[in-house]
Amino acid sequence: MGGPDITDPADCLVYAVDGGTEIALIDCGAGESVADILDNVQRVGLDPSRLKTLILTHCHVDHIGGVPEIVGRYAPKVVCHTGDADALEAADDSRTAASWYGLRLPPIRVDLVLEGQEDLVRVGKAELRCIHTPGHTPGSISLVLETSWGRVLFGQDIHGPFLREFGSDLGQWAASMRRLLALRADVLCEGHFGVFRPAEEVERFIRGHLRQHGFS
Repeated sequence: MGGPDITDPADCLVYAVDGGTEIALIDCGAGESVADILDNVQRVGLDPSRLKTLILTHCHVDHIGGVPEIVGRYAPKVVCHTGDADALEAADDSRTAASWYGLRLPPIRVDLVLEGQEDLVRVGKAELRCIHTPGHTPGSISLVLETSWGRVLFGQDIHGPFLREFGSDLGQWAASMRRLLALRADVLCEGHFGVFRPAEEVERFIRGHLRQHGFS
């Protein structure tokens, strides 16, 4: 629905999940291109008025800057893990990377705070497994959608980067990546590098980043 080559250079890749009666957005870009993202939702045949859930994979502004405008338009439920929720609610310039992008971020209220290692979020008839995958940030999550044609993994920013001001932890990240590898996903929808398939390409991408940071 959005991304640096689709909507705005500052945007992450934005994905939509169609649950029939409802839709969800996974992340929502840096904020300047909300209208374009919603236009793209409509272009693929989805009704933006069915947007009931906005899942934030982590607290960085290129993924969450569009929240205030989208909430103002459609009032979706905002979902985030507890590890990052406080940074959103405090509009922490460092932890949200807003200072990196030269953007101002207002406090964001989280309606559903995920607290476990794995939680389920329903989107109409669809069910998303929200897996806590800390490392890039303390509250990073990855999402799994089971479909008739395979297992789809939404792994936003599993590549990093890893900085002290983000609360990054490479050891936690490596453990998170091994957990994702164990899923044997058929498709990976990543936050900046695009979509990878089949399962062998998904594994190659994740293992390549593990090796880059000194993990086997």
